[in-house]
Amino acid sequence: MIIDTHLHLIYRGVLHYPWLAGVPALDADFPYETYATEARRLGIAEVLHMEVDVAEEQMEAETGVVERLSQSDGSLLRGAIAACRPESSEFPAYLERQRANPFVKGFRRVLHVMPDDLSETVLFRANIARLAGTGLTFDLCVLPHQVGQAAALADLAPDVSFILDHCGVPDIRSGAFEIWQAGISEIARRPNVTAKLSGIPAYGDPENWTLEDLKPYFAHVAQSFGFERMIWGSDWPVCTLGGGLSTWVGATHALLSGVSLEDKARVLSGNAAAMWRLG
Repeated sequence: MIIDTHLHLIYRGVLHYPWLAGVPALDADFPYETYATEARRLGIAEVLHMEVDVAEEQMEAETGVVERLSQSDGSLLRGAIAACRPESSEFPAYLERQRANPFVKGFRRVLHVMPDDLSETVLFRANIARLAGTGLTFDLCVLPHQVGQAAALADLAPDVSFILDHCGVPDIRSGAFEIWQAGISEIARRPNVTAKLSGIPAYGDPENWTLEDLKPYFAHVAQSFGFERMIWGSDWPVCTLGGGLSTWVGATHALLSGVSLEDKARVLSGNAAAMWRLG
């Protein structure tokens, strides 16, 4: 079984995605049904939806759209990682509303497109600390040069579980390995941070990346975090930019081919099931 912890659904007729105008290849509808048909063929049995950076006033509406999809017969959807704005004074009230909804499993604030110091404000950090004891996780989507800020958040909220998206967003295409490598080694020292094996084909050459391009990045994440702190995500439909869902699942199995069946099961499903009480 595979648990996909990073599915994006795009419904442009219902929700507004300001960033899509700058990414023509993704400026289209990507509905649940399209994903689910392929996912079931690949052994994906349960899915968490990852927020898609909708317009701020629609954050709760996005969760509602996904929750309604989860209520259809046979749906793979088991929960949502909801959008949030920890830099806002309205976050505490927002948090309480989301806590009342068991479908919400965690939060993400996209940081890799924001000023580096956003997460360093007193209010942002205080609001992230409010997640302690709630069971709600926080996904970190940061560039390699922002990993220091991400590590600081993990230090300031040691009772919050953080997930580092996309293996820390390595710049595979340009081969800038060392800066990324050092950041991964450092943030992995925080026991409350888990690495997400997701998204990395999109950071290589979209037309010509190979498994050999991905191997050193996977190997360093595995060495740094261990398989006890690694989960898997498809990053669909972003993964369609680098071959698609089936290609990424195939590459994942190839990357994991040298590890034990127990560790493979941890990465593909066991760790996520334990973290979010799935399965």
